Amino acid sequence: MSAGGHPAGAPGTQPTRGTRVAPGAQVTPERVDRLEAAASVLALLADRTRLALMEHLGRGEADVTTLTEACGAARPSVSQHLAKLRLAGLVTTRKDGRRVVYALGHGHLRRLVDEALNVADHQLGSLPPHD
Repeated sequence: MSAGGHPAGAPGTQPTRGTRVAPGAQVTPERVDRLEAAASVLALLADRTRLALMEHLGRGEADVTTLTEACGAARPSVSQHLAKLRLAGLVTTRKDGRRVVYALGHGHLRRLVDEALNVADHQLGSLPPHD
């Protein structure tokens, strides 16, 4: 509870951690949780190797050997990155004989990665912004 007796993040209370809120926007616990979850996803994707893995998985399932070749990182590194993505629920696994096959957790992730790469294309290619 805040000093005023309201739960942290309840309507009418001040945002925490220096967060700025647009005038009239309510800071609800649900909104704070949603923003924290989204920030966690973006933080995981803010690594070049994990982003490369997610980009490749956006085209379909793959095993560790294929993913290692696709992203150019060492196999132990790829395995560690995949473990982080799996723990966060961003990728799923299934067994295919002795192989473990990875896939994206859901289509939103493919679209998120695609859009981030589109922004990069615009920045690198000096392309004009658009909707």
